[in-house]
Amino acid sequence: MSDKVFIFDTTLRDGEQVPGCQLNTKEKVEIAKQLELLGVDVIEAGFPISSPGDFESVVAISKAVKYPIICSLTRAVQKDIDVAVDSLRYAKRKRIHTGIGASDYHIKYKFNSTREKIIERGVAAVKYAKKFVEDVEFYAEDAGRADNAFLAQMIEAMIAAGATVVNIPDTTGYCLPEDYGAKIRYLKEHVSNIDRAIISCHCHNDLGMATANTIAGIQNGARQVEVTMNGIGERAGNTALEEVAMILNTHKHLPYHTNLNTKRIYPLSLLVSKMMRMPIQPNKAIVGRNAFAHSSGIHQDGVIKHRESYEIMDPEDVGIASNSIVLTARSGRNALNYHLRRLGYQLNKEELAEAYQKFLLLADSKKDLADEDLIIMMEGKLISTKIKLKHLQVICGEPLKPLASVELEIDGQSYLESETGVGPINAAFRAVDKIIKEVINVEEFLMQALTQSSRDTGKVHIRIRHNETDYHGFAVHEDTIVASVTAYLDAINKISKFKRVFLKQQSDLPLAIL
Repeated sequence: MSDKVFIFDTTLRDGEQVPGCQLNTKEKVEIAKQLELLGVDVIEAGFPISSPGDFESVVAISKAVKYPIICSLTRAVQKDIDVAVDSLRYAKRKRIHTGIGASDYHIKYKFNSTREKIIERGVAAVKYAKKFVEDVEFYAEDAGRADNAFLAQMIEAMIAAGATVVNIPDTTGYCLPEDYGAKIRYLKEHVSNIDRAIISCHCHNDLGMATANTIAGIQNGARQVEVTMNGIGERAGNTALEEVAMILNTHKHLPYHTNLNTKRIYPLSLLVSKMMRMPIQPNKAIVGRNAFAHSSGIHQDGVIKHRESYEIMDPEDVGIASNSIVLTARSGRNALNYHLRRLGYQLNKEELAEAYQKFLLLADSKKDLADEDLIIMMEGKLISTKIKLKHLQVICGEPLKPLASVELEIDGQSYLESETGVGPINAAFRAVDKIIKEVINVEEFLMQALTQSSRDTGKVHIRIRHNETDYHGFAVHEDTIVASVTAYLDAINKISKFKRVFLKQQSDLPLAIL
C-alpha cells in the first residue's frame, strides 16, 4: 500500500456551510489558487445544484486551477450529476462526488427506505456519473453510525459500479478514534475489491475528535483525508488541514507523506479567516496566535536556551516568522533581556537588574507588554544603534512645501541632507533615504497618542520592507515627527545590523544597505 496521503480540501464546500461565512466567486477563486500553491491534491469546489452562485464558482475555479483535481458534490440524483458535469466542463482534472446515507438513522428517517433500495440508488448514481468522468467518489453518509457489515456490502457494490474513491464520513462526529480506525480496518479486511479504490476519511468535530479520528483512519488504511483550513465547517467544524499536515510532519516515525508545502499554511489560514470573516481562536492548534507564544518564565527561559524544550514544531515550518516570547508579570530576566536585545538594547548585568525592577512595576499594571512599552520604560532611547538621529528640523505650512533637514550620526560620523515631500514626515524620510543612499518602502505607519493633553506623547509603529523581508520600528516622543523619524531609523537599524557594507571608494556617504 502506498504511504502517500491525498489531501482533499473542502474549505470551499463543507467549510462554507458555516452560517454567515459565505464567499463570492472571486473570493473562492483566490482561495483555490492558494490551495493549489499549498499543494492539495483535490479541491471540492462546491455543490453546483444548490445555487447559481455555487455553479458559477465551480466553473470559475475549474478555469483558474491547473494541477489539483476539481471535485463537484452531488446527491445520488441524476439531475444533480448532470449539473455537476456541466460545472466541470473546463476542469483539467475532474471528479464527481456522489453518495447517499448509510446508517439506519438516514435510511429509515431521512429516506424512508430500505438497505437494499439505498444500495440500488447508490449504484445507479455511480454508474451514471461514470458515463461522464473516470474519477468518481462515493460517500456513505453517516458511515460513522452505520452497521459495519452493511457498510462493507455497500462499499463493495459501489466499487464494483466504478467508484475510484470511497468516502467513509463520520458525519455527526460520533465515533471514538479506536472505533473509527476499526471501521476502516474492517472495510480493508471485508470488502473483496477494496484494493481498486482509495478509502477517504471525512470527519466532523462535534465531540472534538475529528483530527484524532482522521489519523486513526490513516493508520488503518485510509489514504485520502477530507479537511478544511482552520477546521471550519458545519456545526463544530471539520478535520483541520493544518493539524493533519503537521501531525504527519512532526511524527517522523509515521511513514505517511503528503505533497503539502507546509510553509504556506499560516498565510492561507489568515486569508480564509479574513475572507470568511471568521476569527481564529487564539488557542487554535498550529495557527492560533498563542500556538507558538510563551508567557511562563520557566517556558520562556527554556525556549530561549533551546527551542525544542517547549516546541515540537518550528513555527517557520508553517509560515510563521518566529515564536513569541510574551512579556507578562510571570516573565523572568532572561525573557526581558531577549526582547531588549531584539530592540537594540545591550545591557550589562547591573543595568539589566535595574531594568527588570522597572519592568516588574510596569508588568503589574498591564496584562502583557509590547515593544513600545519597553521603549517607554527605557525612556525612548535606543542603545547601540549604528544610525542615530542627531538633528531634525522641518518647515511646513500653507502654501509652503514641506522641507526637512536631517542630520544622522553613522558610526561616529555626521551626515546632513535636506529634502522636500508631500508632508513633513515624508520629507524627513526622504532626507534619511538620501543619506543612506537607499529608498526604503514603508508598508505600514501607525501613530497613536499615549496621553490626553495638548502635549500628547506620540507612539509610532512602522513596518518597512526590504529585500522581501519586513522590519518593524518603534519610537515614543512628544514631537510626533521626531517619533516618526526615530521609528523609521529603528527599523532601518534592524536591516543594517545584519546586511551592512561600507563603501571603500572615496565618498562622503559611507553607508549602503544590501
